[in-house]
Amino acid sequence: QVTLVESGGESVHTGDSLRLSCVFSGGSISRHGLGWFRQAPGKEREFLASIYWLSGSTRYADSVKGRFTLSRDKDKNTMYLQMNSLRPEDTAIYYCAQGSPGYYNIDPRRYVSWGQGTQVTVSS
Repeated sequence: QVTLVESGGESVHTGDSLRLSCVFSGGSISRHGLGWFRQAPGKEREFLASIYWLSGSTRYADSVKGRFTLSRDKDKNTMYLQMNSLRPEDTAIYYCAQGSPGYYNIDPRRYVSWGQGTQVTVSS
């Protein structure tokens, strides 16, 4: 398992953009997926997007498709989440996570290592 550290969360207004970063260290994830999730107060953790590191294949939740874009910098061991047209309902703690070998789908129970999260607050 790797160590994951998220950053980039802050307080913004409706319509603004943010880019979150997730840096991993302490191991190889070449045959693993990395995912972005979020959790709002009183709600379950929600899948947003993921990438299978070896191939670069990505998946997105329908709720964010077209507004959020996942990218990566392999040389920096970093995954990004570009979030555009932010809305108050995007307010949550955003997490990145390492999937079990070969897994990069929507079930958070299949992710074996999690970062500490970064807070995103969107006000109207």
